[in-house]
Amino acid sequence: MNPGPIRVLIVDDEPMVCAHLRTILGTAADIDVVEPAHDGEAALRAVERHRPDIVLMDLRMPGMDGLTATERLRSRPEPPVIVVLTTFDADEYVMRALRAGAAGFLVKSTPPEDLIDLVRAARRGHTVLSPEAMRRLIASSSAAEQHREHARRLVAGLTERETEVLACLGEGLSNAQIGKRLSLTEATVKSYVSRMLVKLGCENRTQAGLAAHNAGLVG
Repeated sequence: MNPGPIRVLIVDDEPMVCAHLRTILGTAADIDVVEPAHDGEAALRAVERHRPDIVLMDLRMPGMDGLTATERLRSRPEPPVIVVLTTFDADEYVMRALRAGAAGFLVKSTPPEDLIDLVRAARRGHTVLSPEAMRRLIASSSAAEQHREHARRLVAGLTERETEVLACLGEGLSNAQIGKRLSLTEATVKSYVSRMLVKLGCENRTQAGLAAHNAGLVG
């Protein structure tokens, strides 16, 4: 994790949305909001120029959309953490962005008092996605059964303890919370998570959490 303020890039084709989010985040002393971008192409250039830690990415924009921009950014070496901005939390575009490596999503109506904490959580590597929202997303996926079967096959290759840790990830728990529940040290949990990501072919905790839901580990 880089020292200093959290550098945030907002990507949205509506200037009023950018201004609103920038005003909220600008009240936090530990967050530095760079100049916004208004489409996917501009987002790619802005990431090169500003090197943000977090990108808040709208998905539906003219020109290059946010999904394509997310896929391109996540394919780069040392990509920023990408959190999807959306109006609706049950959205196939959101699912595709999460599978492309986005760390979670924020509904644009997120209360101001929550937004700053969620950006900080994303910087710490936590999933920015509630379990209830995860369930709605899974249920809304047009390819839900295919993803469930694939997840079940992958999870079958995990050890019993790895499966327990994965279920906790599906609930959105932090490493410290998982350690407390399973009587493990935080370092041990981190080791389990790292091994699981490799076994499952997941880029981050969010994708692992999706796998836990698809495999039926979380009710």
